[in-house]
Amino acid sequence: MNKKQRKQAHFIIHGASSAAAAIGGGMAQLPIADATALIPLQTAMIIALGKVFDKKLTQGAARALATQVVAQQAGKMTARFFAGKIPVAGNIINATTAAAITESYGWMIAREFAQEAEQALKKH
Repeated sequence: MNKKQRKQAHFIIHGASSAAAAIGGGMAQLPIADATALIPLQTAMIIALGKVFDKKLTQGAARALATQVVAQQAGKMTARFFAGKIPVAGNIINATTAAAITESYGWMIAREFAQEAEQALKKH
């Protein structure tokens, strides 16, 4: 990943993580899981990261990747859902967890896309 790509990825991932924190914190006491709002956000993040590394993704493929992270983090999300019922503390827990999951997943995807782009250049 070159410097320009890292800077672009940083902007995309931190923006998505900040939005995820707002969603997680704001939805803490609601009876629905915040995953319904996080999946579209993470889908958009994945598509934007794909553009940084010249990887063309369909909306469906990006959504599948975003849904995969939600499935992998189901235990954390369940615990966060119950902790979210505690006023103020629940909002903080939900916000922090949503941001951390989005941040770590974003960098994982960015590294994977960067490696794929490097391998594609080596083949040519």
